[in-house]
Amino acid sequence: MSTQTARHHYRNVYKSDHLGLADLEDMIEQGIKDLVFVIKEVKQEIGKSVAGKKGDFNIAYFTDPKIKPWVLNAGNAKAVKNLYNSSKPANQHSSIVEDWKDIPIRLYIDYGIKMKGEIVGGIKIDPIQPKIGTQPKPLFDESRFQSAKEANATIEGIKQRYELSPEVEQQYLTYVGTAK
Repeated sequence: MSTQTARHHYRNVYKSDHLGLADLEDMIEQGIKDLVFVIKEVKQEIGKSVAGKKGDFNIAYFTDPKIKPWVLNAGNAKAVKNLYNSSKPANQHSSIVEDWKDIPIRLYIDYGIKMKGEIVGGIKIDPIQPKIGTQPKPLFDESRFQSAKEANATIEGIKQRYELSPEVEQQYLTYVGTAK
């Protein structure tokens, strides 16, 4: 029996309560190709501590409780506003963050983002709003076993993101050594 050492993203030691680049990279490494989420609501939070600094922030909360809240920078807040307004009649357009509810968004990583003169990468919103519920979940198969095992993925977590047949579920449980 081989012993495999746990592998960790270098940013995991800088745990954050808010969604960041490392979180999206982890999702991609787990096989999530389409980073589509629904913003449940946006709150303007005054005097909030984010990354060790107090400030005033617009924070997006998602319908999926497993997705961390996301601090919106000015560009991403404008993108959320535009997506909200594009789905509403002109007389319902709003720049008020508390109005921004139930907004489907697709996130992507832009590795060219600069901060304080240094290229740091960051999260951006695709300006084309995704259609929710129109795309089937990807199939969970043997090609995903190793990355799921390394991520300590549970069957429940896998089922939330993938189609999983009972046969493949049993194969995966055998693969990770927890078969019944």
